[in-house]
Amino acid sequence: MNGFFLLGTDITERRNLEVQLIQAQKLESIGQLAAGIAQEINTPTQYVGDNLEFLRDAFGNYQQLMGRYSELLEAAKTGAVHPQLAAETEALAGELDLAYLTEQIPRAIAQSLEGVSRVAKIVQAMKEFSHPEIGEKTPIDINRAIESTITVARNEWKYVAEMITDFDAGLPLVPCLAGEFNQVILNIIVNAAHAIADVVRESQTKGAITITTRREGDWVEIRIRDTGTGIPEHVRNRVFDPFFTTKEVGKGTGQGLAIARNVIVEKHGGTLTFETEPGKGTTFVIRLPMQETA
Repeated sequence: MNGFFLLGTDITERRNLEVQLIQAQKLESIGQLAAGIAQEINTPTQYVGDNLEFLRDAFGNYQQLMGRYSELLEAAKTGAVHPQLAAETEALAGELDLAYLTEQIPRAIAQSLEGVSRVAKIVQAMKEFSHPEIGEKTPIDINRAIESTITVARNEWKYVAEMITDFDAGLPLVPCLAGEFNQVILNIIVNAAHAIADVVRESQTKGAITITTRREGDWVEIRIRDTGTGIPEHVRNRVFDPFFTTKEVGKGTGQGLAIARNVIVEKHGGTLTFETEPGKGTTFVIRLPMQETA
């Protein structure tokens, strides 16, 4: 009886450590991404501010011109429009460049709305990425979860790679631990960006990260392909080992893929494999069951 009790205790402690490790890595990831996310929000916020300043000045010009038009209208009502008043009004319209304002104001409004939409998208993505775990799988939209993670990680990949997505719009909801699944996708995207950065440093041309989703029978398959350096043959059997990394000191802890494998295989009953070719790139393949597994 004591043996069973000790075994149960060991399993519970192990699960608690796993949860703590994943949570610690999530917080670390958010910390690392914070500066990039702040920059992503700052850019659209800045041009929204610039456009609002332009609209404020443009409205002042319109007020000034409308005041002169009101004078002209009142004079017209009494039938006493003085040629000088008409000339002054025309001159003011030219001075304030009414044609330019009429063209640029709609553009400024459209850009501002686009900026606000961009900020809202980033905030929503961050909210979805940081989804609090409730300890149980819930049906999630895999495509949306990946899109949110791509948005959150944008500053990690946008300088070195184009992001290409090819999602199966007909995928059903898949039972997942949403926060942990998002972390897996983030780990693989960041790894892909780092692998491509090593190539870009030499070629000065952007690479590509391609993410596809497909239904394969009772499974959903997610493929994340990069055009990076590939994985050398002598380390391929260690890729998922805890604390193993080929990155330079300070750039990786070696926990990302180990945690990813634990989440996908142990917690979701799925598979995580990879295909690689040195100098060509690597594709990580995630397969998740569409039905809850014991």
